[in-house]
Amino acid sequence: MMQKSSVVSRTNSDSVVPVHLCTASKLQQLGLAVIETEAKAVAALAARIDDNFVQACQFMLACEGRIVVLGMGKSGHIGGKIAATLASTGSPAFFVHPGEASHGDLGMITEKDVVLALSNSGETDEILTILPLIKRLGVPLIALTGNPVSTLARAANVHVDVSVTQEACPLGLAPTSSTTATLAMGDALAVAMLEARGFTAEDFARSHPGGRLGRRLLLLIRDIMHTGTTIPKVQENALLKEALVEMSRKGLGMTAVVDAQQALLGVFTDGDLRRHLDQEVDVHTTSIAHLMTRNCKTVHPDKLAAEALQIMETHKISALLVVDDQGTLVGALNMHDLLRAGVV
Repeated sequence: MMQKSSVVSRTNSDSVVPVHLCTASKLQQLGLAVIETEAKAVAALAARIDDNFVQACQFMLACEGRIVVLGMGKSGHIGGKIAATLASTGSPAFFVHPGEASHGDLGMITEKDVVLALSNSGETDEILTILPLIKRLGVPLIALTGNPVSTLARAANVHVDVSVTQEACPLGLAPTSSTTATLAMGDALAVAMLEARGFTAEDFARSHPGGRLGRRLLLLIRDIMHTGTTIPKVQENALLKEALVEMSRKGLGMTAVVDAQQALLGVFTDGDLRRHLDQEVDVHTTSIAHLMTRNCKTVHPDKLAAEALQIMETHKISALLVVDDQGTLVGALNMHDLLRAGVV
């Protein structure tokens, strides 16, 4: 007879739990403990948004070159993310592997740069090896460590404390809370500088042209609106039945009402139709001018499509008419157009 497997699941350094005893509730309990531990670590950072944090921001804001991020192991992975966040929010940055730096990559750092070094212990050999060379360059050195009295912290121009009282790993070995805290502090630095630089949504879009994010931020209303003969519109002297035929043909759930010069006078929607039918309006004799909504919501063709979405959501409408600077009707769009364009 085969013996049962002795594979176990460790929950702390002193005890083990057989895998077959890890019930759903136990797994949930273990996961919750990690989230709570890391949440406490991040919450503790609030007290460290202090003068050192401000000075670190000032060094990076004054940087005429790029922010060079260093980190080994898990700190290196976090450093790569921080460098990417900085670069995409208006602070040119890149990641350099400390091990490779001592074999030639240190030449990537110039006198105009700022170095941001990550090390939980503050004693990472690969970083300490290149410290003298960084100092010789005379570039500002910002350290994010979990040990304020470490070699790296003492050598830095400014030290930002990202220490944690407990790792989420029950063995206290795997970097978990410490890497989460470092990442959160990196985000805090990046966003603080984003605001200080006056970095806008359009600036962000220029570095994110691909995918849904790029479409939301770069796509203009003129790029997706219906134009020409596809715009639902009737003259102000049209009858309600003519407006309904136009709405049915164009399929946008509305029709614009214009004068002879194509200036927008109002809009008539499916919702307006339902409300007026309750009042027993005669579709064959009633003029659309008596039923349309004047001073309707409009948008300019050079606005972002994301702004059209915001208008629709704010005013709880599903379509918009597009007018130029003179108030002339030039287009129309509805929520389905935004969906097809990937804006929603």
